[in-house]
Amino acid sequence: MPKKKPIKQQDDQPLLPLSNAETAPAMPAPPVASAPADIAPAPAHETRKVHEDEAPLAANYRNWFLDYASYVILDRAVPHMDDGLKPVQRRVLHTLWDMDDGRFHKVANVVGATMKLHPHGDASIGAALVGIAQRGWLIEPQGNFGNFLTGDDAAAPRYIEARLTPFAKDVLFNPKTTTWQLSYDGRNKEPVTLPAKFPIVLLDGAEGIAVGLSTKILPHNFNDLCRAAINHLQGKNFRILPDFTTGGTADFSAYNDGERGGKVKVRAKIEERSKYLLAITELPFGVTTTSLIDSILAANAKGKIKIKHVDDNTADMVEILVHLPQGASPGKVIQQLYVFTSCQMQINPAACVIVRDPKTGDDKPHFLGVRDILKASVDATKALLKRELEIKLGELDQQWHWDSLERIFIEERIYRNIEKSKTWESVLDEIRKGLKPFVGQLRREVTDDDIARLTEIRIKRISAYNRFQADEAMKKTETGIKETKANLKKLTAYAVAWFEMLQEKYGKGIKRRTSYDEIEQIDATAVVAANQRLYVNRKDGFIGLNWRQHDFVTECTILDSVLCIMKDGSLKVARVADKVFMGRDILHVTIWPKDGDTNFYTMVYQDGESGKAFAKKFQIGGLSRDKLYPLIKSDGSRIVWLHIASSEKEMPKKMHVALDGRSGARVREVDFDLTRVPVSTRTSKGLTITKWAVKEVR
Repeated sequence: MPKKKPIKQQDDQPLLPLSNAETAPAMPAPPVASAPADIAPAPAHETRKVHEDEAPLAANYRNWFLDYASYVILDRAVPHMDDGLKPVQRRVLHTLWDMDDGRFHKVANVVGATMKLHPHGDASIGAALVGIAQRGWLIEPQGNFGNFLTGDDAAAPRYIEARLTPFAKDVLFNPKTTTWQLSYDGRNKEPVTLPAKFPIVLLDGAEGIAVGLSTKILPHNFNDLCRAAINHLQGKNFRILPDFTTGGTADFSAYNDGERGGKVKVRAKIEERSKYLLAITELPFGVTTTSLIDSILAANAKGKIKIKHVDDNTADMVEILVHLPQGASPGKVIQQLYVFTSCQMQINPAACVIVRDPKTGDDKPHFLGVRDILKASVDATKALLKRELEIKLGELDQQWHWDSLERIFIEERIYRNIEKSKTWESVLDEIRKGLKPFVGQLRREVTDDDIARLTEIRIKRISAYNRFQADEAMKKTETGIKETKANLKKLTAYAVAWFEMLQEKYGKGIKRRTSYDEIEQIDATAVVAANQRLYVNRKDGFIGLNWRQHDFVTECTILDSVLCIMKDGSLKVARVADKVFMGRDILHVTIWPKDGDTNFYTMVYQDGESGKAFAKKFQIGGLSRDKLYPLIKSDGSRIVWLHIASSEKEMPKKMHVALDGRSGARVREVDFDLTRVPVSTRTSKGLTITKWAVKEVR
């Protein structure tokens, strides 16, 4: 029976689910071995039944990977377009909203309460809460929440406290416009998404790794987002660039609007405080003082830079002091820090968010630019503001209707008509009859609920009724209705005023921390210090750095490559390191030039196959590192003489060859004219000198 082929994904099936797990396509079943020609194939349903009998759990696992991938993408790693939050972040914020009483809450209590909605343990909840609090826009921390500058962790949840910020209360919560769903166990309600009226995902940024995709949205400046939102509402063009809390200088020339394929170069800010002291005062995004110092010490240990020591004075502000040795050039060391340490980093953004299809209601991941995300968020904010105005208008209309009914009920003394009523039905009839002459003053019909509400008015309220106060309340309600209708007619202006209010209320003193400028590429080979000493062990065939017991070759840098030619006619190029094997019996060792070797080589070798001596001239040309190249094709050959010249004019014209006395040659001394030998490739055979063994060449 032939072996079963592995299951492969069909070409017409997506590698990742684009909606929830229920709508994900099923993986194809494994192929069935073909039957002999004289046996009719079994019907499809019988074949399926046979496989299910052989592997009764196969059907349960057929879609497991697609289900898992869909779950990770939609419910864990990628933020939603509507509120810019991942599920765990949304549940933390909603729990804080439920618990809010104006005071701080123990984070341990918040984590425990959030577990009613988030069934993945307390670690993910606590980490999400601390991450939001460190950014400071949505959660106000109290206690040791760690330090994003140094990378220090937060204290245990039982020691720290948190509460929602006023900004979060203004832009994230409104139960009247929230769509609700049951929690995972059906005991509680939670929001599908929060009704966010600000592009939170652009303000705080987001990063997550899902199955088959990842997202990396860089944070932006609050005031920049407000101005961009206003420009979009007014139909103007806008551009938004990231702003990092760690500061630094960034090059956004290849940002590509935050889409896949873009890149951002970010540099630390380095000050030259004295001839032998540098200070790092701002960090690249994603780098902590701990990781930066580690990278500096590692570069120093490898010889890429030369420093004395590093001090970290970071608290609320970054201050890393780099002390330089005597004779160091501060400008060159700064360039070395940018090239060889984390003082300069490249970030590759990939803005991916979950977008809900308005027709089907399915959630799907989409890669968008940050301007598209902002436009969608601002349009959603405008729609939410409209919805809030419509709800407010309905409430004001209802309030006007109730106040009007109450005034008629009290001023016209309709309540006296029910004094003789003995049944509930008669009470309702009397009130309905009493209101009938005044129905024209109302804006809608009187319902049974309206009449029942009138019966709930207390005698104390009736006796203390003040017509003037009632009229003032009615005027206030009518003014609110008029203003709300006006805002609905000028919805764009109302939305612009909303963002202007947010900027005025929360944007004071929020300046950009990251400056942007074009960052030129620094050539590492041009700034690396030549502070290494290259040694060679010719007999055993090793090269290495700082071996005092072997032969010194030259000063070099950690980025240099070394060319070695061995006695057996092999050639090799390798990067310098502590110890590298090149080949036994090294004849020639030198630093491989950065722009390629331009030297001219003259070589005499004894061929191992024919026994003859040959002379050839060649240039080496392009080579790959760590690859062995033969200069002589036959095995058992050896190089007798090697000469290196920097130009063709300096190549030797003649040479005197002394033959081995045991070779049997009658003439033991031969002069050979090297001008007859043309300059060729390194693999050329050359011209024959003699058929005898050569002893010496001069």
